[in-house]
Amino acid sequence: MFSEKEIQKIRNQFPILKEKIYSNPLIYMDNAATTQKPLKVIQSSQNYYSTMNSNVHRGVHYLSNKATLYVENVRKKIQKFIHAKHSSEIIFTKGTTESINLVASSIDDFIKEGDEIIISCIEHHSNIVPWQVLCKKKGAILKIISIYENGFLKLTDFEFLISEKTKIVSISHISNVLGIINPVQDIIKKAHKYGALVLIDGAQVPSNLDLDVQKLNVDFYVFSAHKMYGPTGIGILYGKKKILEKLYPYQFGGEMIKKVSFDKTTYSDLPFKFEAGTPNIEGIIVWGDAIDFVKEIGISNIQAYKKKLLMYAVKRLSSIDGIQLYGDNRDFSKKSGIISFNLYELHCFDVGSILDRLGIAVRTGHLCAQPLMNFFKVSGMIRISFSVYNTFKEIDYLFESILKTKKILLK
Repeated sequence: MFSEKEIQKIRNQFPILKEKIYSNPLIYMDNAATTQKPLKVIQSSQNYYSTMNSNVHRGVHYLSNKATLYVENVRKKIQKFIHAKHSSEIIFTKGTTESINLVASSIDDFIKEGDEIIISCIEHHSNIVPWQVLCKKKGAILKIISIYENGFLKLTDFEFLISEKTKIVSISHISNVLGIINPVQDIIKKAHKYGALVLIDGAQVPSNLDLDVQKLNVDFYVFSAHKMYGPTGIGILYGKKKILEKLYPYQFGGEMIKKVSFDKTTYSDLPFKFEAGTPNIEGIIVWGDAIDFVKEIGISNIQAYKKKLLMYAVKRLSSIDGIQLYGDNRDFSKKSGIISFNLYELHCFDVGSILDRLGIAVRTGHLCAQPLMNFFKVSGMIRISFSVYNTFKEIDYLFESILKTKKILLK
């Protein structure tokens, strides 16, 4: 595990952590929504605009060639980062949400009336709504895997729901609300026995778990840069080459064509078939530096440290009278650095607002998971989520601040 000196060295790379919030030091615990950016990433953005700003894949001049080289090097870097077989299996998108929408839209021709799509009760809205829309359009049926009170998926439900009619199974790898790590490898194996394709929403994964898409044997995997110390507005869809080649393009225009006439258009090969228009060039290039940052620290090191933070936080928070922690908070081998909770008789927005005044950034509300809120019979929750720059002292301050918040609100 990192020493205090090593953590401080990491923290010194994040300028925003020196900010004051209402005269209090910033305690940033909303990392499941987005992580802060190290100086290396911030400087990379400036460097792009200062030294190579140009469009890509279409110019013959020096700057265009330079920017194109950098973009394609990042594509290869992501390929290696997730252990994909081909760099052409990496499709750049705006982020996790667009990646899921791309698949739901492009797979349209392969879905017919009466087919079935399976998701789970714990999904983010981004992994619910696109499938609802597709089912309504095609007359397909959306089926839902339920969960136990501890937040674990009822795999017996999944075995009951899946059949030869199942065309797509789309499941989150880590719950953005509960932090529970789902048994996606088992789900993928079972789905493939019925000939179903599997999409894994990995939004919470890249800086938390070592990711090997070939080992998982997953058909589609999606995630964004901004939850792994990179910029917003950029993410990827990984897809098996043989499957992506069969899918129809999601958007149309420049870059994704080979030849256009008024009679006929032919589309580019992978990955460009799915990358219409000018991409987020800066975002892609900067993302490469964020990946380097993660690799320099080491995912296994980050994971081990966040696990210690999680265990310490659960222990401290569990001692507060009137607190309700949601999901399993005992088996830390199946949980990432996320804790969602409520305080008895207190509204989550009120709690979050006072914590904010004390300098602590947390997420409150339905967390883009209203069906899961309905399962727990609450309108919203308070979520804390850790990153490598969080500390045990910050958890102590959070604990003291929650006690202070209770006193203020229960006067």
